[in-house]
Amino acid sequence: MESSSTKIIPQSVESLRLRKLQLVGILCGFGAGAWLGAAEAPTKLVKLGVSPLVVSLLMVFGVFLARWSLPALIRGTGQMRADIRQAPHLIVWGILAGCLWAVANTLTIFAIRDIGLSIAFPLWNINSLLGIFWGYLLFNELRDAGKLRWLTVLGGALLMFLGATLLAVASSTTSPAEHPLRGILAALGAGLLWGTMYVPYRKAYLTGMNPLSFIAFFTIGELGMMLTLALLYGGGPVALSHQLGLARPVLFWLMLGGFVWVIGDLFQQFAAKYIGISRGIPLSNTNQLWGLLWGILVFGELRGLSTSLYAQVIGGSLLMAAGAGAIALSSVTGKEHARWKQAADRESQRYGVDADYVQAALSGNQASSPSGLPAPKSARTWLDYVLVIAATTIFITLAVLARAPNMALNWPALAALAAAMLIFLLACGLALGRTTRFN
Repeated sequence: MESSSTKIIPQSVESLRLRKLQLVGILCGFGAGAWLGAAEAPTKLVKLGVSPLVVSLLMVFGVFLARWSLPALIRGTGQMRADIRQAPHLIVWGILAGCLWAVANTLTIFAIRDIGLSIAFPLWNINSLLGIFWGYLLFNELRDAGKLRWLTVLGGALLMFLGATLLAVASSTTSPAEHPLRGILAALGAGLLWGTMYVPYRKAYLTGMNPLSFIAFFTIGELGMMLTLALLYGGGPVALSHQLGLARPVLFWLMLGGFVWVIGDLFQQFAAKYIGISRGIPLSNTNQLWGLLWGILVFGELRGLSTSLYAQVIGGSLLMAAGAGAIALSSVTGKEHARWKQAADRESQRYGVDADYVQAALSGNQASSPSGLPAPKSARTWLDYVLVIAATTIFITLAVLARAPNMALNWPALAALAAAMLIFLLACGLALGRTTRFN
């Protein structure tokens, strides 16, 4: 009798823990959508004559500051060093993911310039389909998930395809620029690169890397690739310096866009960790609805167009959002989670990572040291304080020097969307802190 109860209790505890982690992952996916949707709003400044390459480069500067200061503030760089000792191979994968992101982000700037924010967003969100494909092929996601969940995922993918097609047709007839086809191709290219970028994400979290550590290495690839692109296609150092000087009045807004993007991406990373890329990425792609709200309500995109075209754009976005929601809310079963563990075991054996470290990370718990003793909690060091103070000082200085862009904005709508973002920030932060302590 006792032996029977001892078998049941661990299973029930593990099932309860899995359910809690999935709820946290789903909430983080929604929070990611809100913040990622807002992050692209500053790129509307390309309408004011700022080069798309300069816009992307300045956003990456903001991303760089956020990706080092936020981990230092939340967790401390000491924990980051511990992760490096456990899985040093992930530094390379993080840099590779950052390079892919930089190219994709630059393509989104061109897409926004050519077809507008409200239309470009859903097109590059084909990354959801790639996330499903790579998750199944490489990481055992959706394996043993059951027929109903497979039907949900495939039906959601079909809805997303129909929505993207509807929006592509709308963009070809309502584009505000001279090159709608170029904008469509740029948005689709960004989606392909971002979809591939999630492979390093999943490798990192199956191996045990904390998202707060992974994003710090991620930014090395971002900044290096973006500087290379800006120098190659911006005319060299002198021309780039001149363009940066012209963009001085909007430095704060563009770097703030990068900072906002990192908060959304951090929630997306936790979603990918706890519900997988095949579910977490589509759920975070609710940013298309937030992009639609920012584009139409705040910036007045599509103003003056016919009712039928409004219906086409909004209907396409809703179809894509419904498909993403169906995919993301298809919960992970115990059998499928066991297949995730098999993929994690494969990764740990391939790279020689401590098995206890990997299993603790999968459960959202504090990882143990290789000796089996609990990993010590590292206190904040002088480096952590320097990183946080430096980032804060830079943003305050740029805010003082900034000028409000000469654009017609709907300020009440902007305030309402900003308030919704703050609510998601508080909800996701509390859920992560209480359930996983940001592990």
